[in-house]
Amino acid sequence: MTSVSPTSDGYPADLRALTSLRAFLALGVVLFHYQLQWDPALGFSSIIERSRLAVDAFFMLSGFILAHVYGPAFAAGTFSYRRFILARLARLYPLHLAVLAGALIMVTGATSAGVRFDPSSYTTLGFFQTLFLVHAWFPTEIGSNWSGPSWSLSAEWFAYLLFPAYAWLSLTLRKRPWVLLAIGALGFFVLDAWYSQTFGKVLPRAEDSMGILRIAPEFMIGMALYGLGQRQRWSRTVAATAAFLSTAVLLGAMQLGLDDRVVVAFAAPMILSWSMLARADCEGPLASPFLVFAGEVSFALYLVHMPVIVAWKGVVAEFRGIDSGFAITPIELSGLFLLTVAIAIALHLLVERPGRIWIRRRFEDRQTGALRRN
Repeated sequence: MTSVSPTSDGYPADLRALTSLRAFLALGVVLFHYQLQWDPALGFSSIIERSRLAVDAFFMLSGFILAHVYGPAFAAGTFSYRRFILARLARLYPLHLAVLAGALIMVTGATSAGVRFDPSSYTTLGFFQTLFLVHAWFPTEIGSNWSGPSWSLSAEWFAYLLFPAYAWLSLTLRKRPWVLLAIGALGFFVLDAWYSQTFGKVLPRAEDSMGILRIAPEFMIGMALYGLGQRQRWSRTVAATAAFLSTAVLLGAMQLGLDDRVVVAFAAPMILSWSMLARADCEGPLASPFLVFAGEVSFALYLVHMPVIVAWKGVVAEFRGIDSGFAITPIELSGLFLLTVAIAIALHLLVERPGRIWIRRRFEDRQTGALRRN
């Protein structure tokens, strides 16, 4: 399947390779959490361990895609903040609420059955902070387990709320995207220095405890990459070669165990080069329906895989009378992965997609009706 013909702005409307990239990034996060569950005697993969940094690539990718979707409207003065926020809510909340409700049912059901959960990570305050996606906005020493991966949604929500400021700066520097990239890189450097001094960890380790600081510069870097891509014209050979080499360099950095910040830096050229595959109309297998659908399901896979692990370990520990910190066997993990994929597809088709359509139609129709009455 070939990509849509490039627009006058350079990029085609549908960036299928970047949609497929989301599938690989989500898979990396899943494998990282799986590696934490198996017996260390089975071995350790540096690439899988560094796959936790796929979240940083997600943050950059988010800035890139939103610049692509909303940048033209912002430049033309037709951008509606209300409709933007509505669209973002419709994107996040149906699936977020479904997974959080599942976690609530799991915890309350297990508690009533006499199964004990760590009360420090399943608090009432933590539940409502997670519900309103603000649990990654504040410093904390205790992570919330209500919906573990949703800390990144909290960070995304923070960036969405500030999108007009990001878009204004991007528009101001639209002819100098390198400057925007430098500002994002400098912001990352400064925030990393402060976070390391304050919390004793590098910025790519920020999650529940002020994970918003992690997305703040990376979202801007993603928007800068979009600006750079708009101003480039690569041949198919150059685009394909750049995509291959940038991916190989990133994987090599992960395998060598380089500093987290170096690995994050190498993710930026990979995102840019994968996007240029669409501009050069050479996305190839990355535009296949299978990979594109996997990319669309990746959000559900990312959100649901940890609750499935927690539920499985809780049930097995209860029946076996053992501690829930037991190592999961490769066979169990394989079965869990297949189950998780099935659940993710079901959630995508039955909750995420129809929920997004319902919210947008409901509130956009209400806004249209109000305009007509006025």
